[in-house]
Amino acid sequence: MSNLEHNHLIGQLIHKLRRMEREPRTFGEAGELTPSEMHTIEAIGCGDGILMSELAKKLSITKGAATQIVSRLEREHFVHRQAHPLDLRSVVVSLKERGEIAFKAHEVMSKALTDTLREELGEEGYRSFERGISKFIESL
Repeated sequence: MSNLEHNHLIGQLIHKLRRMEREPRTFGEAGELTPSEMHTIEAIGCGDGILMSELAKKLSITKGAATQIVSRLEREHFVHRQAHPLDLRSVVVSLKERGEIAFKAHEVMSKALTDTLREELGEEGYRSFERGISKFIESL
């Protein structure tokens, strides 16, 4: 494959990812979520929740952007916000039942994708794919 063909292929990948980032997907009974909403739910995770500032850092976005996404998810009953019990200036975000359903549905979808890739590429091919993706991300 020539350098020009590689560049074209990478361009197609980036274009497809950008398009997918705007398209909502259905996550089981939880309903439709955009990828950014699902990434936020995934970052919050099941459990005791996460500080809003930690969430923003984990997603590599501003606190304002995190607040906007969390507000949208809160309106749709995916998450719950409350003041931190010891530091009233901090806000803890946790998943509600609908958010946990989406989280679990996303885990199932991710596992299915991983299983398909491993089956298609073989274990060594999959490890090589992971290394390639890591290098690609580093280069961006």
